[in-house]
Amino acid sequence: MNWLDRAEVKFGHLAIPGLIRIVVAFNALVFVLYKMNPGFLGLLDLDILRVTHGEIWRLVSYIFIPSFGGYLGGWISVFFYLLLLWFIGDGVEYAMGSFKLNAFYFLGMFSTTVAACLMAYIFYPLPTGSFSNVLLNATLLFAFARFYPNDILYVMGLIPIKVVWLAWTVAALLAFAFLNMGSWELRLVLLISVANYFIFFGKEIAQDAQHRSEVAARRERFERDIRDVEGESLHRCVVCGRTEHTAPDLEFRVSRDGNEYCRDHLPRAATPDAGK
Repeated sequence: MNWLDRAEVKFGHLAIPGLIRIVVAFNALVFVLYKMNPGFLGLLDLDILRVTHGEIWRLVSYIFIPSFGGYLGGWISVFFYLLLLWFIGDGVEYAMGSFKLNAFYFLGMFSTTVAACLMAYIFYPLPTGSFSNVLLNATLLFAFARFYPNDILYVMGLIPIKVVWLAWTVAALLAFAFLNMGSWELRLVLLISVANYFIFFGKEIAQDAQHRSEVAARRERFERDIRDVEGESLHRCVVCGRTEHTAPDLEFRVSRDGNEYCRDHLPRAATPDAGK
C-alpha cells in the first residue's frame, strides 16, 4: 500500500464525487456570464500580482474559465470542449476513484500556482498576465490516455481519433514549446505545471520503459540465437572450409580418416563412407 492508498483510507470521506462535472458546470456558467459581460473574466484569471493584493479567490476561480490556450471559442466549440472534459473526468474518476482524482486535480492546481509564482518571479517587476488552466486539463487528458489509450474520441463530434494519439499530439506540442522556450527558467515553469502527472504516473512510466527495454533485449537475443542456429553448417570441407551454405551445389563426403571433404578435395585413395 503506497502513501496515496494510506491517505485514501484516512481521508477518503473528504473526496468530492463528480469533481470534474462540477468544474464543467461552472465552466458553462462562466462562459454564459462572459458572453453577457466580457470583462467578467478579469475577475477570475490567475494573476499572481492581484493574488498578492488579496484577491485569493483567483487561486481557484481560473479553473472555471473554458479557455483554449487563452482563447475562448464560440458556443459550439465550448460545448464540445466541456463535453470532452466531462467525458475525460468521468473516465479518470472511474479508473482512479474519487479520492485519487481529487488528489490528482488539486495537486495540478497547486503545481499551476507554483508555476505562476515562478513566472512572476522571473519577470518581476514586469507584469506576467494571467495563467490559464490549459496545462492542468492537459494532464487530465494524459491520465485518461493511461487508462483508455485505444478509446476513440470525436473531435468536434466529427473527427475520430484514438485517445493515445490525441495525447501524443498534445505532448508533442508541449515538447515543441519546451524546446523553443528562451530559458531554462521558462522550461522549469512548464515542467512544474505538469508535475502532478509525473508524480502520479512517473513510476509506472519508468517501469513500462524498463519492461519494454527488457522485452526488446530478449527478442534480440532470441533472434540472434535463431540466426546462429540457422547459420550452423552440417557439412564443411576440412581443406577449403566451404559448406553447403557457401556452395549449395557442392557434394561432401566423409573419408576413412573420419574427416569430411568436398568433392574437389576428397583424397583419391580414400573410399568415402557417407555422402550427401
